[in-house]
Amino acid sequence: MPTPKPPADSIRIDAPLVRRLVENQFPQWAGLDITRVDSAGTDNALYRLGDELVVRLPRVHCTVGSVVTEQRWLPQLAPRLPVEVPVPVGNGVPDEGFPYPWSVYRWLPGENAVDDPIVDLPDAAARLGRFVAALRRFDAAGGPPSFRGGPIRARDDGVRAAIGDLEAQRTVDGNVANAAWAAAVSAPLWDGAPVWVHADLHPGNLLARRGRLAAVIDFGGLGVGDPACDLLPAWTLLTAETRDVFRALAQVDDATWARGRGWGLYFGFGAVHLHRDTNPVLAAIGRHAMNEDLGDYLRTG
Repeated sequence: MPTPKPPADSIRIDAPLVRRLVENQFPQWAGLDITRVDSAGTDNALYRLGDELVVRLPRVHCTVGSVVTEQRWLPQLAPRLPVEVPVPVGNGVPDEGFPYPWSVYRWLPGENAVDDPIVDLPDAAARLGRFVAALRRFDAAGGPPSFRGGPIRARDDGVRAAIGDLEAQRTVDGNVANAAWAAAVSAPLWDGAPVWVHADLHPGNLLARRGRLAAVIDFGGLGVGDPACDLLPAWTLLTAETRDVFRALAQVDDATWARGRGWGLYFGFGAVHLHRDTNPVLAAIGRHAMNEDLGDYLRTG
């Protein structure tokens, strides 16, 4: 997987820095081999620590809150989830040369689903449906708001601009795209209590083993809000033939499904619009989401 250019305001992270942090704070793991892990993400750096551990360090200040959230909540959520997830085994603190909290996790075996695509989509649809339903059932009291936990209609201006750009590039039919988006944002708002959401369920945040879903990773968007955003895999990963399985096991009503389609469009239009030249991995995922979502709209309205 190609590693995209980090944001301009990111700090420099390399293996000597990681070794110094580990030696200072976790001497029991000093001396283990340290190897950079390629990733399509730009917010965090990953380094293998020996065979069984991985160090995850935020590159930019805006991700610090998610580090703290993961350290607090993942150990509580993981035992209740039907899919493997990363759990911190060491909570690092700011240190010389590194200003942010950071974490050590157990290494989850498998390959990123971008590099090793999930081919058993019916199984993935079932497991992801159960995953989002289980996450939603966990007590959300005290959980922080997710960055995608609010109403999808709040993203209207950005999506309309992305559609205009993609129409100018002859990537989408603007009339169809705007009509599909209008249908999504007109769905009734979530009127229930906030629930836990992962908020970023696309193939870059899934692990595969031998073509099957093995784990859900990267809980940087973990928080509480409208569950519609966790319907993303319906369009970022699945197909028309497998979406119904996911929907049934995710246990969502028609309005939530409609808003979820909006999140699929938001992700798809945005990823292609913003990343087609800078992050081809995300752009490809976005193109799949956009095409599947628009295809659904044309079939069902």
